[in-house]
Amino acid sequence: MSLAYAIVGIVLALIVLFSAYAKLTRDQKLVDGLTGLGVPLRMFPALAACEIAGAVGLVIGIWWAPLGIAAAVGLVLYFVGAVGAHLRKSDFKGTPNAAVLLLASAAGLVLRVLSA
Repeated sequence: MSLAYAIVGIVLALIVLFSAYAKLTRDQKLVDGLTGLGVPLRMFPALAACEIAGAVGLVIGIWWAPLGIAAAVGLVLYFVGAVGAHLRKSDFKGTPNAAVLLLASAAGLVLRVLSA
């Protein structure tokens, strides 16, 4: 286990848990942003579940590398989709947030693979 992965994994897990909470509680700013991208409200629980699973996997992945790798891959794919959704709708204000989380997920993946 690498200290760098543990730090990145825990910080990223907290961020995606906060994002999942905002989706589940239907935070108005988030609702406006995602529905503006064409995401229906009925998809919010599924998106939140993906984020929660990723967060749990990252944290457990500190001790069990295969789960950490799988969780990081899942979050990379999730945020590739998020960046793509923002770019598809030319939402350049929302793209940087998703891109930063994509880069953080990729960093977590690289760190977990290197320390496995």
